[in-house]
Amino acid sequence: MPGGRLTQAERRQIALGLADDLAYAEIARRLDRPTSTITREVMRNGGPTAYRADIAHRATEQRARRRKQAAPRGTTTAAPAHGRDPEAVREYEEAFTTVLMQSGLAKMPARVLVCLYTTDAGSLTASELVQRLQVSPASVSKAIAFLDGQGLVRRERDERRRERYFVDDDVWYQSMMASARASTYIVDTARQGVGVLGPGTPAAARLENIARFVDFVSESIVRAAEQARDILHTRPGSGSGSAAP
Repeated sequence: MPGGRLTQAERRQIALGLADDLAYAEIARRLDRPTSTITREVMRNGGPTAYRADIAHRATEQRARRRKQAAPRGTTTAAPAHGRDPEAVREYEEAFTTVLMQSGLAKMPARVLVCLYTTDAGSLTASELVQRLQVSPASVSKAIAFLDGQGLVRRERDERRRERYFVDDDVWYQSMMASARASTYIVDTARQGVGVLGPGTPAAARLENIARFVDFVSESIVRAAEQARDILHTRPGSGSGSAAP
């Protein structure tokens, strides 16, 4: 039924659809499910080439058991902030994680980034991330190191000298600037190849075209990112289309 958990039979239909090279949207249509449900299911269980219905079903059951064990009987659970539906939030976090994975992030950095994004404070410590994600400290540390290197998070020490990780309004701007800076290495290296391979040769012309293309796109991204930061920045409580004063 749409909106319920996927059954084992539905997972087998997903596997058959993937084997037939069907698009996620077509598989979703045949199962009367949202496309996002199929996308999330496949991406969290090995991707389109490694998806196995029975393995995915067992993994889902194991995750459900772990969630139950994480909240022992008799414990008091804090009321969700702002009246949010915990199940809806969890489903959204999984969907957001899937989107980031499709954009190129590995699973654990994507999970950590989504966890930070969906926290009102926009910051968590390593121990808080471990607790919320139910993973090892080493997994969090490795994910944070990657995200920090990409400019997607920043680190600060709080009053208790704990390292705290932040995402803020400038995080994507800083990441795009880092990406643009990295692109300059591609441009420089491609143009070095022009001299090595000989100007006027087909190989050199190909490398020069690469350099010109990447250089143009990189400059365009920098200009667009700077304009967007100045024009589109919004503050909490403002409308989604309202620019900050």
